[in-house]
Amino acid sequence: MKAWQFTGTNKALEFNEVPEPHAGPGTVVVEVKAAGVCHSDVTALDDPGWMPLFPHPPRTMGHENAGVITEVGEGMEQWKVGDRVGLAPVMSDGDALGYGKWDGGFGPKLLATSDNLVRLPDEVPFDLGAMATDAGLTAYHAIMAVGGAKAGMKVGVIGLGGLGYIGARVAALSGAEVYGAEINPETQKLAGEIGLADVADSIDAFKDKKLDLIVDYAGFGTTTAAAIETLGEFGTLVQVGMGRLEATINTYPIIINQLTIKGSKSGTREDLEGIYELMKSGELNPPMNLITQADIPDAIDKLRAGGVVGRFIALYE
Repeated sequence: MKAWQFTGTNKALEFNEVPEPHAGPGTVVVEVKAAGVCHSDVTALDDPGWMPLFPHPPRTMGHENAGVITEVGEGMEQWKVGDRVGLAPVMSDGDALGYGKWDGGFGPKLLATSDNLVRLPDEVPFDLGAMATDAGLTAYHAIMAVGGAKAGMKVGVIGLGGLGYIGARVAALSGAEVYGAEINPETQKLAGEIGLADVADSIDAFKDKKLDLIVDYAGFGTTTAAAIETLGEFGTLVQVGMGRLEATINTYPIIINQLTIKGSKSGTREDLEGIYELMKSGELNPPMNLITQADIPDAIDKLRAGGVVGRFIALYE
């Protein structure tokens, strides 16, 4: 079979012939039906700091996947051929699909374990199922599990792209009053379908709202600083985005308003199950750009250029 593989920093993906996987003890083979393309794929290709995540290149990338089980190994009898599944990307040893020793969904088949597998409800199509495994999982975990968003809270969301759209929508569905910050005017137009109370270029436009929680899905340094200036007393900042790995912040509001700052990354299989429950209802339906496997490098180039609205999802026949 053919797969798009990482071979090194600042090198284009290579479309290589690779052996088809076969299930062994503790694994199943999943025929990939949909694979998401993430901005972290761009960063992994461009930033040499990510090389430690690829100790054995070449490696088939793609960490957002959904599909159907086609082969079941010993010890995995709770699964059967034909089961629809989404794949949580992170392994219990800290490794992840599309990195380390695990090939991802930029090829038509992959191996998965009990760490990954989550049943995909019949009501959730494969494209949404794939998007949920990273963008959904990470967004949900940050705003619900770490941030504790709930009815009656005033919540700010910075960045309304793949993660932020989902995080803001989940918070709105929970009954929170949600305010969004987004610099892309086209993405701002999604405020109504997300259920935002208001949207602006920067979160500090909502200083007067005394927000209880802000989740920064962008992480460009200035966004983190603006969040700290905006939170109300006893407010919480959850940092997710890694657009920049440093921020210059004012410590005065942290002290005077007794703020809490938390970090959040990825999520759990339970978070993915929670996202699938919301998607079953039809109330969580983020924008997507459907492509083919052949289009994956072009999608990465478009993400690198910026301005993309919605997640790129490659569909396999």
